[in-house]
Amino acid sequence: MSATSEADPSKTARPLLTTVAIVASCVAFVVIGALQALYGPAIPALREEFGISPAVAGLSLSAHFIGALLGVLIYHVLRGRRSNRTLLGGSYLLMAAGAALFAFSPSWILALTGTFVIGLGFGGIDYGLNQLFAIGFGRRSTAMLNLLNGHFGVGAIAGPALIGWLGADSYPEIFVGIGIVCLLILLTLGGVAAREPEPDVTEGEEARGARVLPVIAAFIGIYVLHVAIETGVGGWEPTHLEAVGYGAATAATATSAYWAAMTIGRFVIVPLSLRWSAPSILTVCCAGMAAFLVLATIPAVAPYAYFGVGLMIAPIFPTCLPWLNRAVPSVAAAGAYVIAASMIGGVAFPPLLGGVIDTMDVRAAPLVLFALAVICVGLSLWLRKHAPDPDGAAAPRPEALPDAVPTQGIQG
Repeated sequence: MSATSEADPSKTARPLLTTVAIVASCVAFVVIGALQALYGPAIPALREEFGISPAVAGLSLSAHFIGALLGVLIYHVLRGRRSNRTLLGGSYLLMAAGAALFAFSPSWILALTGTFVIGLGFGGIDYGLNQLFAIGFGRRSTAMLNLLNGHFGVGAIAGPALIGWLGADSYPEIFVGIGIVCLLILLTLGGVAAREPEPDVTEGEEARGARVLPVIAAFIGIYVLHVAIETGVGGWEPTHLEAVGYGAATAATATSAYWAAMTIGRFVIVPLSLRWSAPSILTVCCAGMAAFLVLATIPAVAPYAYFGVGLMIAPIFPTCLPWLNRAVPSVAAAGAYVIAASMIGGVAFPPLLGGVIDTMDVRAAPLVLFALAVICVGLSLWLRKHAPDPDGAAAPRPEALPDAVPTQGIQG
């Protein structure tokens, strides 16, 4: 797949990702989605094998997220010193090695070490590919990022389903299989550009320097809060639905539907993002989250309302990242900040929300989450005013897009 430079269409520019690399990246996101979702279903087998309590077994996910956070930061620090191929290749190798260690570990300490190593690679892949997709497709970056992250949801659904089909005792074989897939993806790294183009910082951007920190802070706020809502619904929906009269089976099914909506929403937004600007999508999604959370307080429609919340949350993460890069091109670390913040939010907010909800009736859970959604609405409106996105607005219709993918690529 070829591309032309947006700065000078007469010159040929190498794409940041070729077609093969794009497909491999989507497979990689299926893999990391499955990995994150596999620990919970594997807990019964881990408890039996190592003789540990449920709480101790749950440390596997904590070790994974700590590793992932460090993986994001390490990838960012090395990003200017090593090529994309080296960093992505190292991340895939870490995931493969960690998966093998976790699968064949003779002790719980070594198994935890394996999950930490998996997390290091996970963080690198999550940050590295999101960043490449955010800058590599011009106006279509929002669509491509939603497509990429939609595959994460496919993996998150497929991983537990695979455990359910093969049995929890088969988790070593599943992790080994995932490691083999990571090694196979290494063969596609030739389709990844070694370096990214230098950001195009205009005089207008330099003049807006005083607003850079507030803009980044607003994006971080949205990332942290929408992840808090995402995990809050996932954790409290079953309990809330049972409290308002639904059976355990119905509550579990509705919660599964909510997670499925997170995947569906990202695929649905792909064509819409070619017509709507990122600020418009964000504002609609934040307002939609708030509206559906209010509806979730009505028992008769609560399961359907939670499905709507999932649809609204889905596009936020992949839609904001290209906008952030365009809003503050002079801050190379902005993407690392928000991705790391989203991971911290996913770890820190569940116990905080649990503590708040425990002091209230569980029926108030949607209202607690609604309050967070209202803050997201306020932040989205502030960003529309203070970080306009002219490059992402009024995108051409799909049929008007050129065959070549605009990449802001490297002169070849």
